[in-house]
Amino acid sequence: MSDNPRRQLSSKIDAGVKIAIAEAIERHRKLGQSISIMLDGQIITLTAEQIPPQSTDKIIGI
Repeated sequence: MSDNPRRQLSSKIDAGVKIAIAEAIERHRKLGQSISIMLDGQIITLTAEQIPPQSTDKIIGI
């Protein structure tokens, strides 16, 4: 496999992972569940009300 198809595949995989993460975060927000994130080396728990709405449109370029 040459370098260009590998980059394309890698880009598609990265986009898919980002979409899956955004969907999981949005699902937690809608269900009223908290999430934990790392921010500046510290683990922080966000309540559902603190989670900003997620959109996959920005990730896939719409």
